[in-house]
Amino acid sequence: MAEVQAPEPTAARAGWGRTGRRLFWPGGLSARLLLLTALFVALAGAFILPPALAAFERNWLLDRVRAAELASLATEIAPDRVVSEKLSSQLLAGAGVETVAIQSRGLRRLVLQGPRRDEAPYFVDLRQQAVSSWLIAPFLTLSAGDDRAVRVIAEPRFREEAEFIEVVAPHAPLKDELKAYLWQMVFTTLFVAGLAGALVFLSLNFFLVRPMQRITRAMERFRADPDDPAAHLEPSGRRDEIGRAEIELDRMQADLRVALASRARLAALGEAVAKINHDLRNMLTSAQMASERLASVPDPRVAQALPRLERALDRAVRLASDVLAYGKTQEAPPSLSPVVLSEALAAAAEESRLTDRPEGILFVCEVQPGVQVQADPDQLHRILVNLMRNAREAIEVVTPARSGVVRAGWRREGETDVITLADNGPGLSERARDRIFQPFSGSGRPDGAGLGLAIARELVQGHGGDLTLTATGPAGTVFEVQLPAAGPRPARRGRAEG
Repeated sequence: MAEVQAPEPTAARAGWGRTGRRLFWPGGLSARLLLLTALFVALAGAFILPPALAAFERNWLLDRVRAAELASLATEIAPDRVVSEKLSSQLLAGAGVETVAIQSRGLRRLVLQGPRRDEAPYFVDLRQQAVSSWLIAPFLTLSAGDDRAVRVIAEPRFREEAEFIEVVAPHAPLKDELKAYLWQMVFTTLFVAGLAGALVFLSLNFFLVRPMQRITRAMERFRADPDDPAAHLEPSGRRDEIGRAEIELDRMQADLRVALASRARLAALGEAVAKINHDLRNMLTSAQMASERLASVPDPRVAQALPRLERALDRAVRLASDVLAYGKTQEAPPSLSPVVLSEALAAAAEESRLTDRPEGILFVCEVQPGVQVQADPDQLHRILVNLMRNAREAIEVVTPARSGVVRAGWRREGETDVITLADNGPGLSERARDRIFQPFSGSGRPDGAGLGLAIARELVQGHGGDLTLTATGPAGTVFEVQLPAAGPRPARRGRAEG
């Protein structure tokens, strides 16, 4: 089986931006799942990074405060609570701070003191720290210079009488450790993102992507050749959505094969019917010409039989024309314009052989001369002719011509123009009523094809309206043509190609 070559992708589909540069975006579902999973895990790590850095900095500062608080206890056992400069330097170096102060009973006392700095340290209060300042603090630390210091105040742990502990620590060690922790977090996040992406990729590829690829290949092969045995998809027996999709695809393929086979047979039959109708119309035209010649024969028997012959020929020609017209794929979309309804009704009545005189079937127009409707003039004429011709033929079956009446009316309901056509014929049988708008099955006459009302309703629906049977019975039949008065028209509902 030859593979069907796909059309060249457009610039947007190929991943080209407006600047002309190609943007990388994988086309396969597996690659997209891998990339998106890794990206989402990395984004989750990016959201976790600020709180983690803030917690690391807070713990680092608290460790320095606790170490300095323990170092300050050495002054309690020293004579006169005074330590030597050498011991003070050792205690400060062991605690990793430069200055230790304690406030007790409202008095602040400098316990251990190192060399003074020219630049004032920046301040951090660990007792009451807002969430925003807590999250921003690590980034301020990373952006600050290495020669600065930080002044920290925290609650005491070992000195119950103290109100707070205050230390001054160098900034450079905190910045170095924070930077090392940041890189550690970045590498850990990237590793976790890659690992999670790979695991999700393998899992989804096994449970989701591979079955979807199997379904996709079956659909592509079926589209290329419905008769290809490789296009048949055998359901795997799964009970999830994939299994249901496989079962539905298998059923759809079976239904489509049957429909395609039926469509091929119908297409061949339709072509044959079209050829037969074409030849039949030519023969009927010849028969009509012969009947016209017979009209000049002065034979009373010929004059008596000729009208019946002409009516039979007219019905046969009309049937052939309706079958050919219905064989089209769809009607042309209507070209809307204002139509004077009374004039359209008069023209349709004339073509339908209705008359405004008591001789024959009487046509009564109850529409005011100034009434206009929005419709395609040609299609509206076909609609009215079909309805009036059906009414005339129904009346001619059982009603004497002199007593037959067809009435046309109009009314406005909201934004809808309603055209009514009523006759005093015998009405429709229950069987004909149920299938009145179905082609080839809705005719109420034995010699009818059932196409007139089907075509008329399709034309009305093409205007955005509808054709309905509102009443039928021994007193007659009433049809209503509902057309939108103005405004945009909805999409027409055309026939399916057969």
